[in-house]
Amino acid sequence: QVQLVESGGGLVEPGGSLRLSCAASGFTVSAAFMAWYRQAPGKERELIASVTRGTFGGNANYADSVEGRFTISRDKNKNTIYLQMNSLKPEDAGRYYCNAPTRTALRYWGQGTQVTVSS
Repeated sequence: QVQLVESGGGLVEPGGSLRLSCAASGFTVSAAFMAWYRQAPGKERELIASVTRGTFGGNANYADSVEGRFTISRDKNKNTIYLQMNSLKPEDAGRYYCNAPTRTALRYWGQGTQVTVSS
């Protein structure tokens, strides 16, 4: 069964960095389309970053708001995906979730990990 465990969130000041992790089980992340989502209070869940399937690589896409600052990556040996977040802004705050839509149909979600950007 698919399981997703996010970690790495926390409190960071504007301009700081965080690296989020998503440990997956029940499927192989290198063979799946993977994505990071963010949900801020009072807002809809938003697609932040994604990477296409590919054992040796894939194509990444980012929301305009994070382009150039965030990087999605994959470690096939650990079956884990990451989201490196640099130059964080207050508007980046929210709860971040990973998912594999073709595996879960977005019916299953992990706990997510909270990111707070504040002085």
